[in-house]
Amino acid sequence: MHLDPFELHRPRSVEEAVRLASELSGQCDYLAGGTDLLPNYKMHLNLRPHLIALEDIPELRGHSFERLGAMERLADLEGDPAFRAAYPGIQDAVGEVATPLVRASGTVGGNLLVETRCFFFNQSFFWRASLGFCLKADGDRCHVVPQKERCYATFSGDLAPSLLVLDADVEVAGPSGRRRLPLSGLYDAAGDGIRRTRLAPGELLVAVHLPPSARGQRAGYKKLRVRPSFDFPELGVAVAGRWDGTRVESLRIAVGGVETYPRRFDALTDPLAGAPLSEEALGRVASEVMRGVRPVHNTFLLPDYRRRVVEVYVRRAVREAREGSAA
Repeated sequence: MHLDPFELHRPRSVEEAVRLASELSGQCDYLAGGTDLLPNYKMHLNLRPHLIALEDIPELRGHSFERLGAMERLADLEGDPAFRAAYPGIQDAVGEVATPLVRASGTVGGNLLVETRCFFFNQSFFWRASLGFCLKADGDRCHVVPQKERCYATFSGDLAPSLLVLDADVEVAGPSGRRRLPLSGLYDAAGDGIRRTRLAPGELLVAVHLPPSARGQRAGYKKLRVRPSFDFPELGVAVAGRWDGTRVESLRIAVGGVETYPRRFDALTDPLAGAPLSEEALGRVASEVMRGVRPVHNTFLLPDYRRRVVEVYVRRAVREAREGSAA
């Protein structure tokens, strides 16, 4: 595998980056840590002749209890004990991303916007050519669910579920200016494995903003993967909540790694507020979350197994969060 030639641009501000993306419309990608994009380029997956590197833009760096820059390295979050104490669920998710070497380069924004994955897509050019290309790269049909309209590649980030349960917002910049929206609004539930976000052409993720209510919640993240030392999630379950003794004050559950976008299940958790959470009630919620997801056979683990583990992980994550330990 090798990288084909491309032209690298190094803007010094968000505005310059957005202007370049507008001028190079349809011919460029933003380059953050490169831990996902560059390996995909080596496999000739959706190549662009121009890359806009973001590492020289100071505004995209840094983290605090209220703001995470999109270019902040995951290792920098992982190495901050005060941040870990304030946001144990985020730290759980960060620690589950790939390996320490990848986390040293990988970024917050890159993980939120990581490419969806499918074992018919994440292959070499020669492998894909021998089978016949797919909707997501070079072809006109899906091999997972044979048809020519929808891609079923799976959302593969770890941070999104842990930030969704904390009501995080994202700040984006584009040709029309800046806007801020809930993280849940970044992902397109009506889209697919190709059209997976609601970002307009040329828009750039600038930062994640955390509300005051996010700090100090009992939270955690559980991840299913084939190789615990490296792999993308086959399933990720995030939980965050507050308890008054045994009584639930608030509870949020989000699931990633099983569909084309990460999902929160407020309709199941909102009715729990104000009452103790019995094992029977927890079992009903976990079972309903399991029934609400629709994994397909596009990863190494069978969809029925992944769906059944959803119920197990929801139970475990909520129990451990309730007890105040890391999930």
